[in-house]
Amino acid sequence: MTDDPRTWYGDPRAAAAARTADLSDLRTQVDTMLDTMIEKFYAEIPYADHQARGEEINMAYYKRHNIETILRLRRKRTIDALAIGYFTKRDPVRGAAWAHYVEDEMLHDEWFAGDLGKVGVTKAEIYATEPFQATKLLTGYLQYGMEFEGSPLALLCSVYFVEYTTTKTQPSWVKNLEDQLGREKLAGARRHVGTDIADEHADFVWGVLTSLVGSPEDEAKVIAHVKTVANLWVAYFIELYQAVVAPATGALEAAGSVAARFA
Repeated sequence: MTDDPRTWYGDPRAAAAARTADLSDLRTQVDTMLDTMIEKFYAEIPYADHQARGEEINMAYYKRHNIETILRLRRKRTIDALAIGYFTKRDPVRGAAWAHYVEDEMLHDEWFAGDLGKVGVTKAEIYATEPFQATKLLTGYLQYGMEFEGSPLALLCSVYFVEYTTTKTQPSWVKNLEDQLGREKLAGARRHVGTDIADEHADFVWGVLTSLVGSPEDEAKVIAHVKTVANLWVAYFIELYQAVVAPATGALEAAGSVAARFA
């Protein structure tokens, strides 16, 4: 979408109305693509279904995954704040809505930290952990969009990816983990998933995302961003597997090589 500084700081309602478009066909295309990616993820990525179907949970894998979730959330909220700044200039109505969403999500890392505490992981251990390379690449990709491309489109595509795939995958993950570890140990994860579904976060994020799409070129960027984000998530799960489950086998290709062929 054309970004002309001369249009900044105008009437907020007019700005919001000018950024409204019916992109239901694009959403159908994205959702269909994500459904296919989820099937491919379970079929091709090692250990992908462990938390959803495993009967003997690998606790090292479970702990490290949740630690990484916290580290990712802590870094992503910095990028969320940059998006608020973007909208304050161009579309303060959506800026207010995005700020409310960010406020709701801002401290969800505490919920996961609470779950980890119940299995013996301290906050000191969590925050002393170095993030995986894939996490740095994902958050770096989103920040690149803000800092160098001047747009939160990559961020919004990533958030939509997470919200959509959360509704499709996480209820079964949480249910199985509750069955194996005890419901009381998954209170934070259950609360997080429940919030995403009950508040219809995927619908909300899509509404904000579409305000950034004003041309076929922008629609193509959405598809490209979603594919890149999917590849980075695949790289993360492969890196997690290699670090925790099979660190010495050398049987897997490099995470980046596999991920590059995924989406």
